[in-house]
Amino acid sequence: MNCNYHFVPLEQLGDIESKAVLKATAKAHQALGELKGLAMTMPNQYILLATLSLQEAKESSEIENIITTQDDLYRSYYPAQHFISTSAKEVHN
Repeated sequence: MNCNYHFVPLEQLGDIESKAVLKATAKAHQALGELKGLAMTMPNQYILLATLSLQEAKESSEIENIITTQDDLYRSYYPAQHFISTSAKEVHN
């Protein structure tokens, strides 16, 4: 994953309320509404958020050459300090 982001302060962007930005905002709003509706049908909505940080940790760890699988991460149990592999332990930490 190659991330070469260049951040510019908002005040330097000028008028960002263009037609394209407003259309993208409307699409994002619709997608978030759909996600909210779907999440309401789940018995444990927290699971969506809990997996995001773990997925981000997995991707970030790959930069440091710590490679594991989603399966190993979800089969590991952090509270009991039971890990399927040393890589999974590093990602959880």
